Amino acid sequence: MRVFDFTHAIAREPGRSVVDGLRDNPANTPTYEGVLAQHRAYIAALREAGVTVDLLPPLEAFPDSVFVEDPALTFPQGAILMRPGAPSRVGEREDMRRVLHRHFDTVLELEDHEHADGGDILVTPHTVFIGLSKRTTRIGAEALAAHLSTLGRESRIVEAPQGVLHLKTASSLLSEDTVLAMEQMIPGSIFAGFKILTPPAGEEAAANSLRINDVIFVGDCYPGTIKLLEKNGFNVRPLPVDEVAKLDAGFSCMSLRW
Repeated sequence: MRVFDFTHAIAREPGRSVVDGLRDNPANTPTYEGVLAQHRAYIAALREAGVTVDLLPPLEAFPDSVFVEDPALTFPQGAILMRPGAPSRVGEREDMRRVLHRHFDTVLELEDHEHADGGDILVTPHTVFIGLSKRTTRIGAEALAAHLSTLGRESRIVEAPQGVLHLKTASSLLSEDTVLAMEQMIPGSIFAGFKILTPPAGEEAAANSLRINDVIFVGDCYPGTIKLLEKNGFNVRPLPVDEVAKLDAGFSCMSLRW
């Protein structure tokens, strides 16, 4: 089974509070209606790709809770409850713990001082990359690596590129031997052995794509990247993402998959 072959996912509807979500540019405010519409299109695309989605109700007290991948990781062997690096997101853990136990017999947990966001975790066929960032600390990364070993996964701790929120802001897995990555990840690349495709200038944010079974979700506002992937033989599903992107987020953030 390939690491991007999925039958199940967990997602959460955005609450109206999503407009107050964390972002680098406070003036870049999305609309609730815009995020909701793009989230619904995303859920429909997951289902069309053959994934059964457990769609959770909004958590209005937590504006960023639509981004379920940050407080948890899921694998066929079990799940890991993370410890988000942003203090405002820590409370999401309690509801997510209940959800994970509904789906998995094995649920491991990071401790209070072990900060790590799922957005910094890139799963590839042989290695799980753990990116150090503003949200993922060395202590958190090392604790996560130990939990991944318990689930039978090898991992490697790396540095996320300067100027991006998460490792997966700048990179994504396209196939078992190909990644899509921003240019700043190429020098001394952690992806030795992979073919690296780079989004064209002006479309750097397209690096946060998402492979689901035989389809790759890419923002419909990135025509150059869509053309690049199609030229390389990939089956691309363009989806709207501009409102979600205002929250420094993308496709990988909005679901937990296994």
